[in-house]
Amino acid sequence: MKHLRSCLLFGFLLVLAACGTDTSDTYVPKPKGYPRIDLPVARYQPLPPTHPYQFDYNKIARILPDTFARSEPHWIFVHYPAFQASVQLTYKPVGNDVNRLRAMLEDSYKLAARHNIKAYAIEQRKIRLRSGMEASLIDLSGEVPSQVQFVVTDSTTHFLRGALYFNTATQNDSLQPVIQYIRKDVLHLLNTLKWR
Repeated sequence: MKHLRSCLLFGFLLVLAACGTDTSDTYVPKPKGYPRIDLPVARYQPLPPTHPYQFDYNKIARILPDTFARSEPHWIFVHYPAFQASVQLTYKPVGNDVNRLRAMLEDSYKLAARHNIKAYAIEQRKIRLRSGMEASLIDLSGEVPSQVQFVVTDSTTHFLRGALYFNTATQNDSLQPVIQYIRKDVLHLLNTLKWR
């Protein structure tokens, strides 16, 4: 019994000492943080003349062929190795066929609409390009696989669709600086776009 009292007294004193008023050892939770992402200054170069379209792209990116089984000629990736991201470009000739163009536009909007399940906002806007053409730019918010998409066509001969994808499991809110950086590159691509 005497031993039990000694243990209880020692435990009580230990608790009392731990509850001191010294704030230097007080735990303060750290604020939520995100990994630092260094974004280089964008410098642009022209796409080599091997496709029916021409544009300027960021020098930190590489142009890779689209090797998916269903890919078509002139489908490429503007790949950003440092960010594990790519803008997939899919090109189709229109052939002066209004029904074909309508079907391609509907497919593009259906692909964007598939993100409705995870997106908490989809904003689509028409933008006037330096060339005078119009492009449809779609920004998607939320944990979606593609945060930026676009469609541009001359409505008779050329049709180009683009979509940004990341090959990483990082949350989109952490990727926001990179998404905005590549979005500026997409706008530069569109504003320097020319058909061949």
